[in-house]
Amino acid sequence: MNDSSRLALFGGSPVTTRPMRFNNSIGAEEKAAVMRVLDDGELSGFIAAAGDGFMGGREVRGLEADFREYFNVPHALSFNSATTALHAAVAAMGVGPGDEVITSPYTMSATATAILMTGAVPIFADIEDQTFGLDPDSVEANVTSQTRGILVVNIFGHPARLDSLREIADRHGLFLIEDNAQAPDADYRGRKTGTVGDIGIFSFNRHKAMQSGEGGVLITARERLAMKAALVRNHGEVVVADMGIDDIVNTVGLNYRMGEMEAAVARVQFGKMKMLNGDRQRLAARLSEQLAGVPGITPPKVEDECSHVFYIYGMKYDAEATGIPRDLFVEAMNAEGFALRGGYVKPIYLEPLYQRKICFGADGFPFTANPRNDLRYEPGLCPTCERLQNREFMLTGMIQPPQTEEDMDLFAEACAKVIANRDALLSAGRR
Repeated sequence: MNDSSRLALFGGSPVTTRPMRFNNSIGAEEKAAVMRVLDDGELSGFIAAAGDGFMGGREVRGLEADFREYFNVPHALSFNSATTALHAAVAAMGVGPGDEVITSPYTMSATATAILMTGAVPIFADIEDQTFGLDPDSVEANVTSQTRGILVVNIFGHPARLDSLREIADRHGLFLIEDNAQAPDADYRGRKTGTVGDIGIFSFNRHKAMQSGEGGVLITARERLAMKAALVRNHGEVVVADMGIDDIVNTVGLNYRMGEMEAAVARVQFGKMKMLNGDRQRLAARLSEQLAGVPGITPPKVEDECSHVFYIYGMKYDAEATGIPRDLFVEAMNAEGFALRGGYVKPIYLEPLYQRKICFGADGFPFTANPRNDLRYEPGLCPTCERLQNREFMLTGMIQPPQTEEDMDLFAEACAKVIANRDALLSAGRR
């Protein structure tokens, strides 16, 4: 066996020695936008009082106007993160202690934490094993008399089964919120993700396709929800009297406001959204094409009448087809020079917070406020999610520029190389 065909794990030459490069999407336009704010000198236009300053400064309002126009919605609000926007969204729905909100276990923890922050509890429904969004059948099975809504995640850049979830929500009188942090501008049956639910949330976190360091935007067609969210964003408890607001449920607020520099950068990045998504889609299409003939690896599925914007590239792995356990395959691929990860995140309900039901204070609130005696978070709760995380799901961020189509070809070449060396891997006792 020559050096190029021997696995790098065993001293052979890796397929690539070039590390994955950071996707720096910041250019002259963003720098000019920041300098415009600095030259103006007002870094935040917000004031925690009734009046013009309650809604923020020029750049913040400009970003919100951009979102309203692009998504054809009457209301958009900026936040200092998608996490805080999610909290404001759930709070705007009037959720409180004793209530339940159904959500996904396979997402960043903030999705479920936003529910806890209102005093309600998350109920985790299982996910489907093709595009990894909430399984409508599991959601339906988890509806109880305490259920107030559904918080769905358009995970990895692909829409969840939004029509089915919308139908369930409407039939049971529930709200539907879309955590759309990973899928900006994805298409779903003629609509944009983030516009099917009562509220949609977008992210400008540094890991996302668009980024301003931190930041988020909430969109909605409903004026009352927009005002409630604005009160949560900006110290609503001292504003409601002067603004003549009688419904003060969940209007106690914090400082969730976006600064003018972040908003200025976000506006430029939002203008680049189609280009930034397009770069990822182009590289993902090349990688899917190259992986089509590799046994045991299933590229991301794109449902009919949908588009995928590829926050990450998530694959399914079949150890029976390759003859190699997934985590061993991942180890060998990393040795060949490619960033590949087995699984995404531990199902949220397996974290200590849920296992011990300890959140606010030592006595278990808000779990103790739930009237059910069978509030369950044990292993096995969402079997599809656990199977994917433990054995069948892999992801890579290789589909971000400045990676190239050549890098996609080399990634697929490395996959084939590892599989071709299955016997060497197993005979070395690497299991």
